[in-house]
Amino acid sequence: MIIKILLNCIMGYLEVTIEGYYIERFINMCRKKQIMIWHLKRKKEIQLDFRIAIQDFKEVCRIAKKTKCKIKITAKKGFPFLLNRYKKRKAFFIFLILIVFLTLLSSYFVWNVEIVEESGQELENIAQDIEEAGLKTGQWKSSVDSKEVINKIRLKRNDIAWMGIELKGTNAIVKIVKADEKPEIIDEQEYCNIIADKAGIITKINAQAGTANVKVGDTVNVGDTLINGWMEGKFTGIRYVHSKGEIEAKVWHTKYKNIPYDTLERIETGNIEKQYTIKLNNFKINLHKGVSKFKIYDTIENENKMKLFSDFYLPISIIQTIHKEIQEQPKTYQIEEAKQVGIKQLQEELDKEIENKESIVGKNINTYEKEGSVDVYVTYEVLENIGTNEKIVF
Repeated sequence: MIIKILLNCIMGYLEVTIEGYYIERFINMCRKKQIMIWHLKRKKEIQLDFRIAIQDFKEVCRIAKKTKCKIKITAKKGFPFLLNRYKKRKAFFIFLILIVFLTLLSSYFVWNVEIVEESGQELENIAQDIEEAGLKTGQWKSSVDSKEVINKIRLKRNDIAWMGIELKGTNAIVKIVKADEKPEIIDEQEYCNIIADKAGIITKINAQAGTANVKVGDTVNVGDTLINGWMEGKFTGIRYVHSKGEIEAKVWHTKYKNIPYDTLERIETGNIEKQYTIKLNNFKINLHKGVSKFKIYDTIENENKMKLFSDFYLPISIIQTIHKEIQEQPKTYQIEEAKQVGIKQLQEELDKEIENKESIVGKNINTYEKEGSVDVYVTYEVLENIGTNEKIVF
């Protein structure tokens, strides 16, 4: 039934109104003749609207005559009537065909490269590297060699654990799993020491294999040996091993900022200006004239790519540029106020840098007043594992 209706919509159908006292008899006779009528709407007791296929109209007229009903065509719908309506408008018709052709042609190209990174971890310059490896917008889908692109990226970067490319419609979906930063792995059969990769004060040391070279409370620098890769026995003498152990130390993360007493404070006025640009692949058409009317402003740019379906992008996008007006007003801090501003900014930076907040065991704040400004230092004391393997070379 549904398939027949869809076919009739393509081949053309009629919207019809019938009036009479024997509408039920008319419907029964249509069913008996296997004439499909659909979208029935009864307006009055003696009036009915419905749709029929073009080829059934003559037979419906005969049935209407037999049932003493008046029939009238109210609308003609479907592709044949659309062609007939615009056959005199050649320019429009040619333009319509051109759009359909270009849309079909565009399906053979990649018009969007979507990068999906696991857990929202951002990799620096990854979009540029993918483009240089051979996957970019505007290229034939058949020319995309996914394996070659992946191999080039993996050879160039060591911060990717896994990468996959999937082509859907005109969309290329690049999925990336970031690799954890790990020290150089030394074979278990190789002899090695454990050395410090950060400066700090030892808080815990547990030598499982090898000989501890430091004790709790010792201060160490980068490169100092923490556990030697050898053991000495009374009867066996010195023998070399692949040292293992846990070394925890208190390390320091320090940030510095100079805060002037007299500065300019940036305040948004609430006035905004929107500008639009049409982008056809790499060609841009500005829909605005001149530069912004604001003297000082912040700019936010959003690009919305046009698409027909979820993964069928077109080589057309609308770029919206928003300018937010900024006023710079003189601001004078008192000494203590300047210190608090600096402390707050530095603590926010350190909080972002240190993921495990439970490992923070102390905070030190130092300020130094100068002429016209104040220097602020904030230091976090953090417990971290500082040991890394170093191969013993004889």
